[in-house]
Amino acid sequence: MANNTADHPPGNSVAEGNHDGDFGVTMEDLRDLMEQRSSEAVSKIQEGFGDVQSICRRLKTSPIEGLSGNPVDLEKRQTVFGKNFIPPKKPKTFLQLVWEALQDVTLIILEIAAIISLGLSFYHPPGGDTEACGQAAGGVEDDGEAQAGWIEGAAILFSVIIVVLVTAFNDWSKEKQFRGLQNRIEKEQKFTVIRKGQVIQIPVAEIVVGDIAQIKYGDLLPADGILIQGNDLKLDESTLTGETDQVRKSLEKDPMLLSGTHVMEGSGRMVVSAVGLNSQTGIILTLMGSSERDEEKKVKKTKTQDGVALEIQPLKSEEAAELEEKEEVKQVKKVNVTKKEKSVLQGKLTRLAVQIGKAGLFMSTLTVIILILYFVIDTFGVQGRTWVAECTPIYIQYFVKFFIIGVTVLVVAVPEGLPLAVTISLAYSVKKMMKDNNLVRHLDACETMGNATAICSDKTGTLTMNRMTVVQAYIGDAHYKSIPEPDVLTPGTVDVLINSISVNSAYTTKILPPEKEGGLPRHVGNKTECALLGLVLDLKRDYQPIREEIPEEKLYKVYTFNSSRKSMSTVLKNADGGFRMYSKGASEIVLRKCSRILDAQGQPRIFKPKDRDEMVRKVIEPMACDGLRTICVAFRDFPAEAGEPNWDKENEILSDLTCIAVVGIEDPVRPEVPEAIAKCQRAGITVRMVTGDNINTARSIATKCGILLPGEDFLCLEGKEFNQQIRNDKGEVEQERLDKVWPKLRVLARSSPTDKHTLVKGIIDSTVGETRQVVAVTGDGTNDGPALKKADVGFAMGIAGTDVAKEASDIILTDDNFTSIVKAVMWGRNVYDSISKFLQFQLTVNVVAVIVAFTGACITQDSPLKAVQMLWVNLIMDTLASLALATEPPTESLLLRKPYGRDKPLISRTMMKNILGHAVYQLIIIFTLLFAGEKFFDIDSGRNTPLHSPPSEHYTIVFNVFVMMQLFNEINARKIHGERNVFEGIYRNLIFCGVVLGTFVLQIIIVQFGGKPFSCHPLTIDQWMWCVFIGVGELLWGQLITSIPTHHLKFLKEAGHGITKEEIHKEELTEDMDEIDHAEMELRRGQILWFRGLNRIQTQIKVVNAFRSSLFELESPQSRSSIHNFTIHPEFVPESEEEARITEETGSEIDPLPEAES
Repeated sequence: MANNTADHPPGNSVAEGNHDGDFGVTMEDLRDLMEQRSSEAVSKIQEGFGDVQSICRRLKTSPIEGLSGNPVDLEKRQTVFGKNFIPPKKPKTFLQLVWEALQDVTLIILEIAAIISLGLSFYHPPGGDTEACGQAAGGVEDDGEAQAGWIEGAAILFSVIIVVLVTAFNDWSKEKQFRGLQNRIEKEQKFTVIRKGQVIQIPVAEIVVGDIAQIKYGDLLPADGILIQGNDLKLDESTLTGETDQVRKSLEKDPMLLSGTHVMEGSGRMVVSAVGLNSQTGIILTLMGSSERDEEKKVKKTKTQDGVALEIQPLKSEEAAELEEKEEVKQVKKVNVTKKEKSVLQGKLTRLAVQIGKAGLFMSTLTVIILILYFVIDTFGVQGRTWVAECTPIYIQYFVKFFIIGVTVLVVAVPEGLPLAVTISLAYSVKKMMKDNNLVRHLDACETMGNATAICSDKTGTLTMNRMTVVQAYIGDAHYKSIPEPDVLTPGTVDVLINSISVNSAYTTKILPPEKEGGLPRHVGNKTECALLGLVLDLKRDYQPIREEIPEEKLYKVYTFNSSRKSMSTVLKNADGGFRMYSKGASEIVLRKCSRILDAQGQPRIFKPKDRDEMVRKVIEPMACDGLRTICVAFRDFPAEAGEPNWDKENEILSDLTCIAVVGIEDPVRPEVPEAIAKCQRAGITVRMVTGDNINTARSIATKCGILLPGEDFLCLEGKEFNQQIRNDKGEVEQERLDKVWPKLRVLARSSPTDKHTLVKGIIDSTVGETRQVVAVTGDGTNDGPALKKADVGFAMGIAGTDVAKEASDIILTDDNFTSIVKAVMWGRNVYDSISKFLQFQLTVNVVAVIVAFTGACITQDSPLKAVQMLWVNLIMDTLASLALATEPPTESLLLRKPYGRDKPLISRTMMKNILGHAVYQLIIIFTLLFAGEKFFDIDSGRNTPLHSPPSEHYTIVFNVFVMMQLFNEINARKIHGERNVFEGIYRNLIFCGVVLGTFVLQIIIVQFGGKPFSCHPLTIDQWMWCVFIGVGELLWGQLITSIPTHHLKFLKEAGHGITKEEIHKEELTEDMDEIDHAEMELRRGQILWFRGLNRIQTQIKVVNAFRSSLFELESPQSRSSIHNFTIHPEFVPESEEEARITEETGSEIDPLPEAES
């Protein structure tokens, strides 16, 4: 292999003028080739090209040196073979979002009412005696007034337009932010390629056909390729084929590597053969894109607003009323089963919003009925008039007016600001969290984090610095507490040690000079290997010449490191035909396989089990007690005369080793971690450490971090012991057993990825405490994927994390630091508090406005607050207040309380006290002004005015006072835990100050210049002073309310609970399978996993079918929608009866899913 460089020097730039003919292979050839699998692919390569080397030659690239990196050449490759970029789905245009916002039921009702009102205002009844229509007609004929009749309708329409534009703009900016986030995640993804003989990392989008890419354990392949050289390479291709077994890749059997698959073991190099839309993933996405368009025609589009998700179910007739408010709350979203269930906050908000909506609908209907009845009885009963044909338009005008008042009550009652507040709060937090090194991939993870009660953290890199260094060594029968000078050791031992470390490690692992003068050398690649390479440098030797002498091609066989082997071995072929194998790994594992050890003279001597036990006692345990990780370095010679051993019999190969040395490696604790953990413990969050290290190291680090505290009876278990305690005789995990272990468990050492998953699942499913635990997990390895997915919030490491881990996570820690998790907790709690603040404010407005409109309408036949005024109140109180209160920055004090938990209500009793207390103040003031205000201000009464009379000063003052009280109450709403100082930190939140001042200025303009459209009469300076004075009274009243101890007010109820177990049980009994509101089913995680699984199978079936015949596929999009096709093709007969049964049982449930997903 080493000699192919001669054929094509690395300066492989292509002459500029030519086109497709420059490369000896076309895009179609490569595409056809990549469709083949395993042995078919091998034979196709042999028939069409000869071997992989000749494909490289045709692509004008060198398997060793890679491409030249010449920009002209790279650009040419991109034009001929395409770019490695899959264009995202087109975002919705602003107009589409406007159209969606217009679908809101309440707004539609308002629009219709406004249009009727407009139409009628232009209709004048023919001459005739208007007196005959009774007092109803009073004032209609005043000339100027009749002309102004259209203004109200127009103003309502105008307000509706404003609300729609604001909603659409918010959706649009949210979408934009989300795209920005996606782009950032994509930009950060880099991949290792070889160019000009240098190993470099380039962004995934810059990979071109012909690049030589280095692949290793944990990578997510960014493009299709053909294997050039591989060591023990195994891939997980389930994302493409649905086969869960790992696929072994080799030049002889299956050299095809596909984009989107995960490298689970081993390492290697591949030549990139297809990128972007031409790669297998790209082809599938193209197919799915075309099928999605077909699906869209079939599926009735429901409205989505991302802030709060509310699943719509097929409705029974009695639920028709519920449908209305569900739509009003603007939160309809289709079931999306693949994502984690609906977050805690969204669940609570949805329920609360529906309850409020029902109340609003009831009040508004009542208002309309009372108004109409009153009018009919008064006109036709009391005054005894008859219905005259020419009076009909006037009566209708009255009915329309009543209807508008009713709708207005409804508009004010429905808190459509809720989804907006959630969205703004989350979007704002996510943006700010970027600065705190948290890259949030799923919006709701941010808020779930505020409820976290447990964090299961990795040790390496998160709690520690991830800069491994060898600090102790046992070489040649002597235990050195610090690195010995090279001349103290036997030269022979040093040579074999240096060779073993240099060769038996990934060649991508290197120690590079520091980036800045005086900085630490840069560790690239595997950290443990970097520590060993550091030892080589400490022994005044260099590993690079040895690697150059033995390039990777000359390595005869490599057993790469994986979680079950816990060791790595490399075999070299000697000149005499024999073999030498170097091994390294966890000392307790490798020492068990050693039968000799090098003594002080560098000669091997027998190493018996009793010697091993003594060594464990005298060397390994003391090292481990110092918190060191022990690695054993060993070798074995296979003599030439014994012939070539059978390399597949791993257990025989990895035995009879000779131990060279045992070294103790330390990864120092990050200096800021102990304080961060103390903060977590104060905040009521339990931190547990889950690590693959041995128990002594783990215990030592946990004590340094403060996870284990002296004098506490916490548990430290090893994986084996943990499994013995939680599994029954059949080896199955039992929840009761787990429940006895986890509450005390603080450190789980020598744990496998399965143990981590079992622990996380056990804590989440546990019913021991009062509330269900909310668990956050950190992970960096590919094998952490299942635990990250299972957790409520999965944190992946941005620097050390593999692509697979990042893919499974909710938040990426860009600095791999535990303190960033604490910041995420702070932001999460802040989101929760922001929503509560907004609710406290919003509900006060709602209660007051609804009661005022309702009583006012019933007593004076006219709402004191006109439709347009209500819309203005609704706009400022919903949209602007959500902006003001949802952007409060978090403070450290958030970490001084326990987490809220899943079933803590959104509205606590303190908040309920504030809401009702302020509502009482506002109602007393408004009713006093309404019924006695004209005497107090010495103005004309505004009650019982005729239909089109001009705006009165009286009602303007009522409106103005109402808005002033809301403005000052907005300041009160900044505190929800009964704090006295409501101004604390107000200057830090500029948005809040801006909104309050802005609203105030707008209010002045509306009152002074709003005139007829806003039903306002300009006020004098005295009247303004009184309005502001009454508003300030809110702040003083707030202090009074705070003084009343909440615990005396037993009658106060909480509201906005999470879902309870009993309700879930009831729902389970009443609903059919296809009607499950998947998100609401907190305890039905098993079922949700099922649906996820089935969903994935469906996608995979689509894929399989897509591979089978693209043509048939595109002609009949139906064919992919059903799992029954899975069993049509004989190749897909399920392997066991169990699977067949599952397929049959679930077939019926799955059919609706493609729609749910599109």
